[in-house]
Amino acid sequence: MKDALKTLRETKPLVHHITNWVTIYDCANITRAFGALPVMAHAVEECADMTKISSALVLNIGTLTSELIESMIISAKAANKKQIPVVLDIVGVGATQFRNQMAAKILDSAHVDIIKGNYSEIAKLAGENARTKGVEATSINADPGRLAKNLAISRSCTVVMTGKEDIVSDGSRIFSIKNGHAEMGSIVGTGCMAASIIGSFAALNDDFCDAAIDALSFFGVAGEFAAAKSTGSGSFKMHLYDEVSGLTDEKAGPMTNVESIEG
Repeated sequence: MKDALKTLRETKPLVHHITNWVTIYDCANITRAFGALPVMAHAVEECADMTKISSALVLNIGTLTSELIESMIISAKAANKKQIPVVLDIVGVGATQFRNQMAAKILDSAHVDIIKGNYSEIAKLAGENARTKGVEATSINADPGRLAKNLAISRSCTVVMTGKEDIVSDGSRIFSIKNGHAEMGSIVGTGCMAASIIGSFAALNDDFCDAAIDALSFFGVAGEFAAAKSTGSGSFKMHLYDEVSGLTDEKAGPMTNVESIEG
């Protein structure tokens, strides 16, 4: 979307998260740094009401419990009724049966507009013989673009695969985003943060493939700028927030590296 970052900062959409306790602080901060407004309401008693006043819903199963899954399903149904985008970050799918089952339960209970995961998480959800090492990706023996496209078709959604190259598909188109820096993998939470950013851009752009590309490109470019200034993981994280805060469409535009893939 033209002037996507400027529009996000002028509009300030409210993004409701039911997310990972490990990274909740970072998800809130990166959402705010990009210009959206984060809110985290996990309780069954209020989660639907919070979704009703929000512009997007981000779900993350990184530290899942049965109670959180209930809240996620209630909120996803409320989001469907309001017709706002639902992002599901399938953290750790492929590591345990409980995660596999709960991700499937959410997807079968409500419509998810954007499924996001690393290569092995998406591969496992797509039915491949993949295993996740804790919450870290392992290698897969399948074409990632084809996997993303097929899963997008089967679930009528947009699929985002994050890794050295990010893959985005809506079932008809496949894109590769090559922005970012290896240092982004040195700190905990950048994957969860990416889901929050995707939710923020999707709140304003109903072409969810386009919204995900904008989110990942901007985040990756900020990571490249931050890495050039940092001397280690601690300073990188500080510079990452600074670069996101100071990013503009004009500054990021010439650095974005997005390719359309045949498939």
